[in-house]
Amino acid sequence: MSALIEVPPNFFAIPFGLAGLGGVWRLEAAYERAPSGIADALFLIAAFAWLAIVVGCLVRWARAPRLIFGELKDPVLAPFWAVPLIVGMQLSVALQPDAADVARVCFEVFLGLTVLFGGWVTGQWLTGQLKPAQLHPGYFLPTVAGGLIGAQGAAAFGLTGLGWMSFGIGIACWLILGSLIASRLMLFQLPPPGLLPTIAIELAPPAVAGAAYFDLHGTKPDLLAYGLAGYAVLMVVAQLRFVPIYLRLRFVPGFWSFTFSWCAVAALALHWINLGHPSGGTILADIAVAAVSLLVAAIAVRSMIAISRHTFLPPPPPPPERATQLRAEVERIAVGEAMSG
Repeated sequence: MSALIEVPPNFFAIPFGLAGLGGVWRLEAAYERAPSGIADALFLIAAFAWLAIVVGCLVRWARAPRLIFGELKDPVLAPFWAVPLIVGMQLSVALQPDAADVARVCFEVFLGLTVLFGGWVTGQWLTGQLKPAQLHPGYFLPTVAGGLIGAQGAAAFGLTGLGWMSFGIGIACWLILGSLIASRLMLFQLPPPGLLPTIAIELAPPAVAGAAYFDLHGTKPDLLAYGLAGYAVLMVVAQLRFVPIYLRLRFVPGFWSFTFSWCAVAALALHWINLGHPSGGTILADIAVAAVSLLVAAIAVRSMIAISRHTFLPPPPPPPERATQLRAEVERIAVGEAMSG
């Protein structure tokens, strides 16, 4: 618990990715290519991880509310606070086969909270205090990911009108934020190493939008479905350029950003394979599911190794007297550099 209290909100990428993988396996089960128990097990693990981090955050909120409010206003960390709400929507959909009424209520609550949070951070950004260098793909989370995943969930519960409204939020915010974030990545320096894995989030909007569109509109492809699929393919190819950059990075918890994004791509691929019935479609589907499962498993194993080496969780904050000493040392070094310059 002492360690969980210190985890930042981007650690919610862990249950986010696990729930995304559970959704991929549930699709496989729906197409009768896998047992449903695999998806159920993944959702249970995701729920456990989500609940553990939520409890840690609630304890930290009770002990140091100013730190939490500071993170909610922080230009880097604030968008990640949408993820616990989004994972709540995912887990609510996962609960539907076993407790439909309870699952629907939970989903509506989490969707409402996601929209409220998305509106609040959007208001924060519209104040004009956001700097271009602070933008990163995590800004997709509150409104784009929240809206599109909310659309998928609403479709699962038969709330079609609500689903289209949520879809509209996701698409509109994607068009606005996508252009801003792309401009930042193209024209400014890349994000710092700890945030570089978030570039994989660029994969998620077209993939989730394509799957949500099928869930709401039906399984017959049209121009929009093809357009979303084409852009998803473009983003997959674009990620190849970052492979050498990713390989040079030291492993950090931010690598969990890969998990949901690639799970979303695999899920969209399964939709298209099931629609088109291409030659060897079953083999292609199995390859997609196996590849994304190996990716998540590899990141999970690497996380376990980092935990065993005490390098995964953030270190505890220094005692007040040590923090004062560190600030004094930093100021002394800065003054020395200024004088030497």
